[in-house]
Amino acid sequence: MPWSEFEAEAPELAESGKQLFTQFGVGLGFLATIRPDGAPRLHPMCPVFAEGGVFAFIVPGPKLLALRRDPRYAMHAFPPEEVDDEFCISGRATEIEAAPTVDAVTAAYHTTIPDGSAQFEFDLDRALLARYRARGDWPPTYTVWRAQR
Repeated sequence: MPWSEFEAEAPELAESGKQLFTQFGVGLGFLATIRPDGAPRLHPMCPVFAEGGVFAFIVPGPKLLALRRDPRYAMHAFPPEEVDDEFCISGRATEIEAAPTVDAVTAAYHTTIPDGSAQFEFDLDRALLARYRARGDWPPTYTVWRAQR
């Protein structure tokens, strides 16, 4: 499910997640992909919210090879400095080559796109928000969303 449909189904959850991903102005998160041997690999990345979706420009290297081989992913926002709140989405990534979408997401990105980068859209199967009242507080309050099959 694209971000726009998730946002329509769970607007408060989507807004909280987007705020955590973009709390520093630019989108920041960690992207988990699957290595050829089946083990997870974690990469820092910059998600871009545009055109009703969540996108990223992936530079040539292990992250790009992993997404082309196996599109399953998990993406986790950086936690805020003042509290341990968490937001994570997972699903499948699709490489985007349609010029209008690539151009719109490029315009929304915060810097120059490195040569050889590929653009991916990250559809959602699941989202998780963990809210804490204060740093170190336990347990958090969890909100879980799953796409209807």
